[in-house]
Amino acid sequence: MKSQNKLEQNILGEVVPIIEDIVEHEGIELVDVTYRRESEGWILRVFLDKAGGVTVDDCGYISRQVSDVLDVKAVIPHAYKLEVSSPGLNRPLTKPKDFAKLRGEQVRLATHTPIENRKNFIGKLIDYKDGTICLNIDGQIFFVPHDLVHKANLIYDFEKREKT
Repeated sequence: MKSQNKLEQNILGEVVPIIEDIVEHEGIELVDVTYRRESEGWILRVFLDKAGGVTVDDCGYISRQVSDVLDVKAVIPHAYKLEVSSPGLNRPLTKPKDFAKLRGEQVRLATHTPIENRKNFIGKLIDYKDGTICLNIDGQIFFVPHDLVHKANLIYDFEKREKT
């Protein structure tokens, strides 16, 4: 299992800068990239966003560009499937700018190790500063170091969106 994680990390280390160059040139934000073995084989997932949302055409265009460049550079040594999509309503939060941009929103965090005897947090994102996420959960403030976060997602609020 460790060698698989190392393989995933090495390949992500090579493909992410390539994908970043492509999407930034198109004025699209790279939200996340994952690479892992699943039951149907190796999957490279690319999540994109932009003001007003990404379209199917955006995803198709970026998919073709990424596929062509990765094929030419041959950075992935075996067969894989490329999936390019929007992050969805409950978008993953991975980068400091994701947290900074979504102040005031409801988020869900899971940490690798417990903080104040808990590993799961759902609350209002108050701030992100110096690598620390500040959450308000029912009036209690929690400070979560970003490097302890295993997974983080926006919790989409339909009622809030209907009012705007």
